Amino acid sequence: MAEELYFLKTNPLVAKINLYNKLCNEEEDVLRFLNGDKKINLELIKDKLQDSIEYLSPDELRQLFNWFKFQYASNSVNGTVNNNEEVKTQLYVNGIDLFHEIPSALTKPFDRILNDYENANQCSLEYISDAEKFNKFLLYGLFYTSLAQEDDEEKRILVDYLKSQHPAMYEAAQAEFKEKIGKTGLTEDLNSKGIILFDNFSELYDSTKFYKGSIIQINSD
Repeated sequence: MAEELYFLKTNPLVAKINLYNKLCNEEEDVLRFLNGDKKINLELIKDKLQDSIEYLSPDELRQLFNWFKFQYASNSVNGTVNNNEEVKTQLYVNGIDLFHEIPSALTKPFDRILNDYENANQCSLEYISDAEKFNKFLLYGLFYTSLAQEDDEEKRILVDYLKSQHPAMYEAAQAEFKEKIGKTGLTEDLNSKGIILFDNFSELYDSTKFYKGSIIQINSD
C-alpha cells in the first residue's frame, strides 16, 4: 500500500529550544522510536538541532514524526478525539509545521508527476527543497492535473489566470499530459474517492507561493 506524503515547514529557532528540551526531558520515551544504536543516534539528533533541524536526515525526521504520532494521536481535545490536529499542534509547538498531507491513494500519481517534471527539467527536488524551486513544480502539477478537471468552471478560472502568467509552464504540462494520459483518456488515477489531486496541488501552491524558507517532504512508514 502506498504511503502518505507529508509536507513540512520548519522553525529552526523554536526547534533548537523546544524540541531539543523535549528530547532531553523525554529521552526514555523517544529512544523507543529510534533506529540502530539508539542513544548515539539521539545525541546526533540533538547535536544537529543545535545547528538546524533542517540538518536532520529523512529517517531521523521520520522517527521523530512517528514519536509525535504515537504520543498524541490518541489524545482527545475537549472530549472529542481529534488525532490529526493534536499531532499537528504539538509538532508546531516544537518547530515543525505539518501544513499538508497527500493521502496514500494519490501518492503514486503525485510521485509520477514529480518524476516526469524532474526528468524534463533535469533537476532533482530532494526531500528538502528551496520553496521557490519547489513552487515551480507545484505550478506544473497544478496545470497538469487541471487538464483532468476541465469541466469545472471554478477551477478553470484559477488555471486561466495562472496560465496567463506562466504560459511556457502550462504548455509543458499540457504536452506531458497528452503524452501520458490524454491519449488513453485515463484520468481516474488523479482522483480517488472524492479526493482530487488537483486540489492538493492547488492547496500546496497557495501555502508556499509567498514562503521563503525550505519545504520538507517525508513519507509515512
